[in-house]
Order: sequence, then C-alpha cells, then structure tokens
Amino acid sequence: MSLPKTLAEDVSRNLVMVARLIDEDPEQAYAYSRIALRLASRVAAVREAAGFAAYATQKYSEALAEFRAAKRMTGSVELWPVMADCERGLGRPERAMAMAGEPEVQKLDKAGQVEMRLVAAGARRDMGQLDAAIVTLQSSELASNAVHPWTARLRYAYADALLAAGREDEAREWFGKALEADKDGSTDASDRLAEMDGVEFVDALDEDEDEDPAAIGTDAASGSAATAKDDDSDDSDENRPSEA
Repeated sequence: MSLPKTLAEDVSRNLVMVARLIDEDPEQAYAYSRIALRLASRVAAVREAAGFAAYATQKYSEALAEFRAAKRMTGSVELWPVMADCERGLGRPERAMAMAGEPEVQKLDKAGQVEMRLVAAGARRDMGQLDAAIVTLQSSELASNAVHPWTARLRYAYADALLAAGREDEAREWFGKALEADKDGSTDASDRLAEMDGVEFVDALDEDEDEDPAAIGTDAASGSAATAKDDDSDDSDENRPSEA
C-alpha cells in the first residue's frame, strides 16, 4: 500500500527510531511504533515493526496480534517462529508445540526452521519435558561444523538444556562450542563457562571505590581491570523468549 509522500516520510522516521532503539530502549521503541501504527496501520511493515516492539517489551498478546495482521497482509510465513514464541510468552507452550508441527514450518528458510526448533525446545522445557527439549535440539544443524548466524544460539540452547539435565561435562563442551561460533557476542557463553568453573569477575573500581585514588592502579583507574576469584556457589540456571 502506497502512502502520500509526507505521510510516508513521517512513518519512515518513526520506523527508523523503532529499529534504532529496540535493543537499547525497547519502551521508547514501542512508543515510536505506536505512532507509526496510528499513521499507517494498513502497511504490513508497520504492523511487523509494532509486533517486534511489543515483543521486546513482553506485550506478547499485542505482539501476536500485530504479527498475525502482518502475516495476513503479506502471506509470508517468516514470522511463524516468533508468533509461536509469543504463545510461549502467554503461558501456552502447547500451542507453540502445535505450531511447530504445522505446514508453515516447511516453508521457512533454514534460519527460520532453526528458530522454530529453538522455540519448540523452549516449549518442551516450559512443559517440564527436559529430555524431549534436548532431543528437539539434536539435528544436522547442531552437528555441523559450519558456522552460520544462528549456530551460536543453537549450540548455547543445547548446552543450557544439558546443564539443566545435570549433564555438566557435555554442557561445558557445548558452551565452549557456542563461544567458538559467537563472533558478535549474541550469547553469554563465556560467562556461563566461568560460572561452571567457579570464577567470578569483579570490577576493581567497585572494590577500591573507598580507597585513596592515588593508590589505585592505572588499569583500575581506567575502569578496565577485573579480578577473578574462586566461588563455590551453585551453577545458575538461565531464564528464557525470539529463546527466542
């Protein structure tokens, strides 16, 4: 659907702000998405952006409605995994599992199918089916040595499921594999490995904040130093989802 030039420019500016802020300030991104939605609710890109902004602020019912509207407008199935994850967010993992078995999944590209696998595994965990979640993640994509944009997240989810099942040695191995594939820092695999090894990193500035500044080393004064210490505390579990 085409818009008058001035209106299109206004909508575009708001969508740019949504994209710019959605990671660092999702509430503000959501506010911009509502403006764009008021201006052009019949534009699929606006409905999709509004869906992602609502999703980022955990307004899952609203996000699902927007994604459904965008899907109706475009006929595309690319939003299917995030729609299923919204069902998880709404406390309906069984619906997410049902969506994982629908024909739409076969129409997804490889990245979309991996994302659907991650959502399905998360739904299994929501239902207390930990062993089934582990099996769900076992796939040719997981076994492959090739690195794709989704590889680190898939390996990380597998490691986390193994750890939750008490399979610590395997979990450590897969957190390591996730770290190897994580070129853009999309996971906290390095932190999880440190936790498993009982290592806690502490900012030296926090330790020395009451000391004479002249006594603080140059690394600490620059805010870049960190010290590691042994910690006998238990391993921590990861909170969930676009796991998703």
